[in-house]
Amino acid sequence: MASEEIVRFFIEEGKEHLNTLENGLLDLPATVQNPDEIDEMFRAAHSVKGGAAMLGYSSIQKVAHRLEDYFKVLKQDTLPIDRKLESLFLQGVDSLRELLELLQSPFGLRDEDADEVFSRVEPAFEQLEAHLKHLQAGGTPDDTPAAGASQPSGNLQAEVTELLRQMLTLFRQAESSETRQKLAVFCQHLQELASESQAWKALTEVADRAVRNENNPYRILAPVVIVELREASEAIAAGDEGAISPSFSLQHLAEAEAGAWGHYALIRQDPAAAVKALTDVFDKPQLMKLAKMLYKVAQA
Repeated sequence: MASEEIVRFFIEEGKEHLNTLENGLLDLPATVQNPDEIDEMFRAAHSVKGGAAMLGYSSIQKVAHRLEDYFKVLKQDTLPIDRKLESLFLQGVDSLRELLELLQSPFGLRDEDADEVFSRVEPAFEQLEAHLKHLQAGGTPDDTPAAGASQPSGNLQAEVTELLRQMLTLFRQAESSETRQKLAVFCQHLQELASESQAWKALTEVADRAVRNENNPYRILAPVVIVELREASEAIAAGDEGAISPSFSLQHLAEAEAGAWGHYALIRQDPAAAVKALTDVFDKPQLMKLAKMLYKVAQA
């Protein structure tokens, strides 16, 4: 059995890969137009599959493998992206998140729970595979949500998702006072969508301060802001308002001072890219120390 430390590392890395997948799915039509972004989603699914296989979590491996196969289709073929395709992909990624959350729970990932999750998502995967083949054959896109897709409470999630897509478009643009002001306006609109919720109001206010803070690069802001707002809207829809609160990361972004990121290195989920980023900022003694620490973790 894998050590607890390795399992924790797998879970944390898996969550980062899930964020990559979910961010890409927020605006899938735009994502597939960028080869680097769709490749990043493919590699995220591939990495989760590989880690799960190494640790013996067959259910996580199977779900990640199916997603990897379907993202490979999007890498290789230029297909029209419709609502049905988006909702089916989301169901697959949601099941992957559910499995990781079960793994992190006090009881761990029990076989009966894993089988139940996979049995629920398998029909969606069958629909997804069939729909991809339909689109590859030149079939007409379908903008009807897929069967089994969760419906937002009072359309809150649908409205939040649409605003987050527009924010993501701004995050991809060059940083400027104008784009920051537009991002702040979106935060205000988001707050108004559930103004009766004090927890949602507090979260959107912190997000607003974070995007207005010119010390924060968009590449660091985007994943934190997008993911937290999306997850909070899901919590409201599920009636779990108590789960909503600004994370330490978001609060840190709201209060970041000039030069705050000078002591940080942004690392992509790719070993070669990580090595390059670290060698750019670390001297040889620091690299040697890091290598020893990584070796100890790998041997644990």
